[in-house]
Amino acid sequence: MDFKRSLLTGYSILVFVFMGRIYAQDTQELLNMTLDDLLNVEVTTASKAIEKLSDAPGVLTVVTKDELQRFGGTTLKDILERVPSLSSSSAYFTDRSTIAARGDQIKINAGHNLILINGRPIREIVEGGISTEMYEAFPVNIIERIEVIKGPGSVLYGSNAFSAVINIITEKANGNDLSLTGLAGTSGAYGSTAKTSLSAGDFSVVAAGRYFKKADWETSYKYTNVYAVDTPVIESKPTIPNLGQSGYLGMDYKKLRFMSSFNQFETSYFSRGNVGKNRWQKGFADLGYGFQATSKWNMDFNVTYSYATFHSGSSPNNNRYSNDIVAEWTNFFRPMEKLNITFGGLVNYIKGKEELYNTNPVTVISNANRTSYALYSQMDYQLMQSMKVIGGFQANKVKNVDLDIVPRGGVIWYPVPRINVKALYSQAFRGASINEIGINHPRLLGDPNLKPEKVSAIDFGVSYLGDHTQFGVNYFRNKQTNIIVPAGTFAPRIYSNLGEVEFQGVEFEGKYYVSRALFLTGSVLYQTNKDGNKVENVTPLANMGGKVGLSYMLDNGITISLFNIYQGKLDDKYKSKLNPIPEAYNMLSLYSRLNLNKFFDLKFHHDCSLFVQADNLLDQELWFPDWGGVVGESIPVNQGRAIYLGLDLVL
Repeated sequence: MDFKRSLLTGYSILVFVFMGRIYAQDTQELLNMTLDDLLNVEVTTASKAIEKLSDAPGVLTVVTKDELQRFGGTTLKDILERVPSLSSSSAYFTDRSTIAARGDQIKINAGHNLILINGRPIREIVEGGISTEMYEAFPVNIIERIEVIKGPGSVLYGSNAFSAVINIITEKANGNDLSLTGLAGTSGAYGSTAKTSLSAGDFSVVAAGRYFKKADWETSYKYTNVYAVDTPVIESKPTIPNLGQSGYLGMDYKKLRFMSSFNQFETSYFSRGNVGKNRWQKGFADLGYGFQATSKWNMDFNVTYSYATFHSGSSPNNNRYSNDIVAEWTNFFRPMEKLNITFGGLVNYIKGKEELYNTNPVTVISNANRTSYALYSQMDYQLMQSMKVIGGFQANKVKNVDLDIVPRGGVIWYPVPRINVKALYSQAFRGASINEIGINHPRLLGDPNLKPEKVSAIDFGVSYLGDHTQFGVNYFRNKQTNIIVPAGTFAPRIYSNLGEVEFQGVEFEGKYYVSRALFLTGSVLYQTNKDGNKVENVTPLANMGGKVGLSYMLDNGITISLFNIYQGKLDDKYKSKLNPIPEAYNMLSLYSRLNLNKFFDLKFHHDCSLFVQADNLLDQELWFPDWGGVVGESIPVNQGRAIYLGLDLVL
C-alpha cells in the first residue's frame, strides 16, 4: 500500500482488539480532566523538574495515560512504535529488538537511545546499548505515561542520550488494590500480568509482574558460507521463540524512594548463517532521597545500579556481564521568579566482560572497568513575558580521554497565545563501551584511547495548542562525528573514531479530541541522511513514514481503537538476494474492550473486563535488512497476524 492508502486504512476499519488494564478510579480521573489538561500535560524529562509540555526546552512527545488506555500495547516496543519519529528496527545478533529515533540506526544496537525509569538511567555497557529485553519484556501494566525527547539529552543525562531519551514514568500507589489479567492467543500464545498497590500513612508500595509467551513460529531462512566463495545455498527452517518475563517494585516513605525492575527475554538470532537462541537479562535498582535546603533550593540524591547479561545458546557461544553504578547529586535552585537553575554532579563506575564458553578453559576476550566524573548545569530565564531563554552544559571526564564538554542553548517564544516557537541547539555524546576499549579477539581489537561519539543538533519547531487540538511541525538537522566503527580490511580490525553521518528532516504530529469520547492522532516523518563520503541512506530505515490512530471510548465501558503504522520503501541497496526483500509495510492493530460492570450496570465492587487484541491485521510477515550481518540479506522480524483473547479483573 502507498502512504495515502495507509492513512485511509486507519479510518476504514473499526473492530476489536488489545489487552490493557483500566482501574475504575484511573478512568474517572481521566474523565474529570479537561481536554487542555490532556493535551498540555506536565512533564519532567527536559529539565528534571515539573513544567508544562509547551514550556519544556526540547522536542517532546508524551504518551499519556489516556492514550495508553485507548490504544494499549502488549510490549513497550508496541507503544513506542506509535510515537512520532520513532521506528521499529532490528539487528542480526545481540540486539534483536530496537527503536530508532529520526532514522538513526547507525549502530547495530540501541546505543543512541537512553532509557530512563522515573528519570534514572538504565544502561548496558559491554556493547554500549543493548535494550531488547526492555523493549520486549518491561511490564507495561505499571506505566503511567512515557515522555520521549527526540534529539540530544546529554547535558542532563550523560552518555547514550544521543538521538532520543525515553523516560518511563510508572504509577504510584493509589489506595489498596490488586489487578489480574490472563490471555490466550493464536498458535498457543498465552500470558498473564498482575499489579498491586498499598498505601499506609507515609508509606506506599506498588508492584507489577508480567509473563508473556507469544507463539513460536517457523520460517524459512537461506544463507551461504560468507567466508568462502562458490558455496551452495543452504535453507534452514528455524522455530523462533518469543518469551518475556519481568517485574517492577516501587516504594516511597516520606522523601525516601526505592525502585527496582527485572526484565528477561528470549528469541532467535541470525549470525552469518548461524541460527540460535539468545537470552537477555537486565536488572535495575535506584535509591533516592529528596531534601529541601531552603525555600528556593531543593536537592535530590540518587544511587542507581544496573546490570545486564547476554547469553548466546549456540555459535558464537557468547556470555556477557555488565555492571553500571551512578551516584548523583542534583540541585534545583530558583533564586528569583524568572530564573530556574538545575545543577549537579555524578560519579559513574562501569565494569564488564565477555567470554567465549565453548573453549576449555573459557576464553575471556574482554574484561575492563572505568570510572568517569561529570558536572552539569541547565538554566532557563524568562527574558520577557513572551520569551524564555535556555542554556546549559555537561563536563565529563573519563580515564585516557580529555575533558569533554557538551553545551546546549535555545529560545522559546510565544508570539501569540496558544502558539510557541522553539529554536534549540544541543550536543550529546556516547562514551565508548567496554568492548570498544578493550576487546581482544582474533578478528577484532579495542582501543582504550577512543573518544566519545558526538552529535551536534539544531531543532526549529512551531506548535499550536488549542482547547481540543495539539499540532506541531519541526525541522531538525544533526551531525554525528567520531562514530566508533571497526577499521581495517583484514583481521584483526580495530575500533576507531572514523564514522561521520548527517541527518536532516521534517516531522509533523497532531492530536485532536473531536469530543471527550472520540480521539484522533497522527504523525509524519521525512528524513534524509548521508555519511562523510556523501553516501546516502546509510541506515536501514525508510526515509518516509506515517502513523494514524483513531479511538472511541464511551462512558458505558466500550473502547474501540485502531492504529496503523506505515513505513516506506527502503533504498535499493537493502534488497536481499536469498531471503524475502524488505518492503514498505503497514502494521495495523485494532483494540476492543468491554467493561462488564459499566455496560450491564452491575453493582459489583470489582471491575471485570473482556478484551480482544489483534496485531498485524494485514498479516504481513516482515523481513528487515540483516543489519550488522550479511550485506544484501534480510532476517525475519514479525510472523504475521496474531489475535489474543483475555479477561481483566480488578479486586
